Amino acid sequence: MTSILVTGGAGYIGSHACKALAAAGYTPVSYDNLVYGHREAVRWGPFEHGDIADPVRLAEVLHRHRPSAVMHFAAYAYVGESVSDPAKYYRNNVAGTLNLLEAARAFGIERFIFSSTCATYGEPQQVPIPEDHPQRPVNPYGTTKLMIEQMLRDFDQAYGLRSIALRYFNAAGADPEGETGEDHDPETHLIPLALDAALGRRPPLTVFGDDYPTPDGTCIRDYIHVTDLAQAHVLALRALEQGVASTAYNLGNGQGFSVLEVIRAIRRVTGREVPYTLGPRRPGDPPRLVGDAQRIVAELGWQPQFADLEGLLATAWRWACERRS
Repeated sequence: MTSILVTGGAGYIGSHACKALAAAGYTPVSYDNLVYGHREAVRWGPFEHGDIADPVRLAEVLHRHRPSAVMHFAAYAYVGESVSDPAKYYRNNVAGTLNLLEAARAFGIERFIFSSTCATYGEPQQVPIPEDHPQRPVNPYGTTKLMIEQMLRDFDQAYGLRSIALRYFNAAGADPEGETGEDHDPETHLIPLALDAALGRRPPLTVFGDDYPTPDGTCIRDYIHVTDLAQAHVLALRALEQGVASTAYNLGNGQGFSVLEVIRAIRRVTGREVPYTLGPRRPGDPPRLVGDAQRIVAELGWQPQFADLEGLLATAWRWACERRS
């Protein structure tokens, strides 16, 4: 079977992508330094321990497996940390990706799928946000992802390395079959924090701000199921195999839910209360972030299977109960 190098394959989104690749007939080769990933999440192909900062190790792995493409998930992704320690983010996300691109070029790899983010857009000028929205990130994390998108465009023009960048909104949920799920340390995402608060594993959830210009005063976000994200990566890979030009797509549901709406939905799904307290706004939190993902639907035939919030939450709840007890 055709091998695909999956950097960050032991992580949350990477492990779901590996499962989707295996189901589609590929052999995912997970390349991960296990700083944030989990060895037990690598279940659908070989594991190679390594860092994208290590060009020698990258060359060894590429020589051994000869992948036809790269799916790149290996990045630091804590926005607040990127503000307090930007050097860490430029070193890993930008310099590390440059190592990876140079290694891919050296081994003749001509297809690259990149895990990008809606954080490249910055403060939205319109909602839902289309792909041609100005990209003006407001934190170093978003800036590093935008720099990588520019590197990909330059590598395509100069070396013929075609790529698809997938700009996620809020990844959420867990594998419906319970084989992998969300397990960050530290955890900063709303849904797992709220579920753990409902289970009594964490202190009450803090809701940051209730005075935004939204119907209930709390921030609105676009939640996309991680399995749907993984399927989009497989579609992007197949599109590159068929010769499509480099491009970028949004990945979102096109609808938003407020923090309080998520809390109420968790109550309905779990039958438990989510204890929470109100805190001040966090700097840089836009009131509403919702993506327009119609291009990938029209051009690649992507069809999210978990468009409703309660279905998404049900998978996250099963994972929280069964795998993180």
